[in-house]
Amino acid sequence: MTVAADGYRTGRLCMLLLPVALYLGWTAYASAITGVSRIDGGAGVLLGLFTCAHPAANAIDLIFKDRRATRRMVSQWDGLGWVLLNLVVMLIGWMAIVVGAAFFSNPAL
Repeated sequence: MTVAADGYRTGRLCMLLLPVALYLGWTAYASAITGVSRIDGGAGVLLGLFTCAHPAANAIDLIFKDRRATRRMVSQWDGLGWVLLNLVVMLIGWMAIVVGAAFFSNPAL
């Protein structure tokens, strides 16, 4: 995938996956990071919103681009991979929001 030629920011998207994957992995195995449900939930929701903001911005850029350029970009393999990476990052960010919101329903410790 090209980074500078078409304006793809694949490195940034991949770097966003690291803290979210750590958060989701830690909460899956340890069930709490700080021991306070509201802090764990707030951290998850904020982390998920921050992670989802970048693919959402890319989607808005894709919508307002020239239509021919959008079709050409999506028809090429590197452009299609970039769109799929955005979808994966959006899905994982959404999962962090859901897990973080679930912490708010836990009783206070």
